[in-house]
Amino acid sequence: MQAKPLHLAVDVHYRDDGSALAAGILFANWETDAVARETAVTIPTVSAYVPGRFFERELPCILALVESLDTAPATIVIDGYVTLGPDERPGLGAHLFEALDRKIPVIGVAKNRFRDTPPSAELLRGRSARPLYVTSAGIAQEEAKRRVASMHGTGRIPSLLAAADRLSRAPAP
Repeated sequence: MQAKPLHLAVDVHYRDDGSALAAGILFANWETDAVARETAVTIPTVSAYVPGRFFERELPCILALVESLDTAPATIVIDGYVTLGPDERPGLGAHLFEALDRKIPVIGVAKNRFRDTPPSAELLRGRSARPLYVTSAGIAQEEAKRRVASMHGTGRIPSLLAAADRLSRAPAP
């Protein structure tokens, strides 16, 4: 019997010492909060943030996390945008999708609206009146939104995405 493919929810936290912790929650089922495995990678030195070039700072961290896995995830969910604005300029997720040779779909779940984000990216979850913004590459946006909407949790932020955020903020080992 073949194992069910795992999806990866990832977040990166930057530390005061110039390092970062890329953390991931591997999960098999979009509808539950069951964690198949937690994983984290410390990146000793990260690039400085450059406005408009955020992907240059975050992409190496996420790639290090993905490369640390035994098998490639079926889907990667990032905290941020895949594409930006109505003209769908490449954001972090689009750069990740390209770096992975377009083999792994990437879903971006952003908490804050980027200027000119089209209404089609908005997703209301739970009882929240504030939307999340869902963009994608390698998977249709409507399917990506359906998956994020189906994720466990009654609040705005799905449980597994919140777990990835908490893990990324864990004290250094």
